[in-house]
Amino acid sequence: MGIPVSRRQLLATGVAGAIAAPSTVGRAAEDTAARSAPIAKPAPLAFRYCLNTATLRGQKLPIAEVVAIAHRAGYQGIEPWIDELDRLVATGGSLSDLRKQIADAGMRVESAIGFAQWCVDDAAARQQGLEEARRTMGLVAEIGGTRIAAPPAGAKEKRIDSGVLAERYAALLQLGEQMGVVPIAEIWGPSSTMNRLGEVAQIAIDSGHSDACILPDVYHLYKGGSGYTGLALLGSRTVPVLHMNDYPAVPGRGEITDAARVYPGDGVAPWREIVASLQAMNFAGALSLELFNRDYWQQDPLGVALTGLAKMKAVMENMG
Repeated sequence: MGIPVSRRQLLATGVAGAIAAPSTVGRAAEDTAARSAPIAKPAPLAFRYCLNTATLRGQKLPIAEVVAIAHRAGYQGIEPWIDELDRLVATGGSLSDLRKQIADAGMRVESAIGFAQWCVDDAAARQQGLEEARRTMGLVAEIGGTRIAAPPAGAKEKRIDSGVLAERYAALLQLGEQMGVVPIAEIWGPSSTMNRLGEVAQIAIDSGHSDACILPDVYHLYKGGSGYTGLALLGSRTVPVLHMNDYPAVPGRGEITDAARVYPGDGVAPWREIVASLQAMNFAGALSLELFNRDYWQQDPLGVALTGLAKMKAVMENMG
C-alpha cells in the first residue's frame, strides 16, 4: 500500500536530493580534473654515495690514500676492509689520525668489511669468532664507524637452520651493543646459508634485537636468486647500506663470480626495478660501490673512483 506524500514533503525531498547528489555536469568536471592532474612522483631519496675500498683493492694503496681519493672523487662515505686497518696499525699508522682525516673530509665511515666466524657450528670456533668480532668492532669504533658487515664467514659450504642463525646473530648483536658497533647481516649469494634476502630477513626478525639490520648487494641478490622486488618490503632503517654494482649477462648466474662485477649501468641488472624498490622502502642509507674487477684494479685509482661515482649517479638519476 502506498504512503501518501504531501506536496511540501515532495519539494523538501527534491531539494535535499539535489543537494546530496552532484549533477552529471559536476561529476564530469571532477573526472576531467582528476585525469588532467599530474601523477604524483615519489619523493627524492635521501641516500649517500660511499666507496667500498675493495673497488681499489688491486692497487694495494694505504687506507689513508684511498680515503683521500674517495674524498677527491666526491664520495660522502668510506667502507674500509679490516685487513687495511690492521696493515695501518702494523706499519705504525694511527687509527685516530685516520679518523680525523675522514672527519675533516666531511665523510662518514658507513660500515666496514670483516670476516669473523660468528655463525659456525663448532662452539670453540664460534667463540673465537666472537672474540675476533670484538677486536674488529674496536677498530671500527676507533675510526668513527658504527657498523660492520656480518657475512656467514666460515659457514659458506654448510646449510645452517635459520632459527639457529637467528640466535647466533642475536649474540653478535649483543656484543655490538657493548662495543657501539652494529653488525649488519650480509647476504652472500654463493653461500649455502644466508644466500637469499628472505632468509636473512627472517634471521634478522627472529633475532629479537632492535638493532638487527640487513646488508643487501646487487650482485649477491642476483647470484643467490632473490631478485629485487623483495627490497620494497623492508623499511629504511632495516637497510643502512646497500652494495652497488652490476653484472654482465655472461657468464650466467651459476658460473659468475665476484670478479665479473662491473660499474652500475654497464651490465644487465634491472635498475628501474631496483630503484623503484628503494623508493618504495624510502631508502635513506649509503649506496656503497663494491667491485672486484681485475681490469679496474690495473687502472688509475682516481679514474676508477670518479667513473664509479658518475655511473652510480647516472643510474639513480635516470631511473629515479
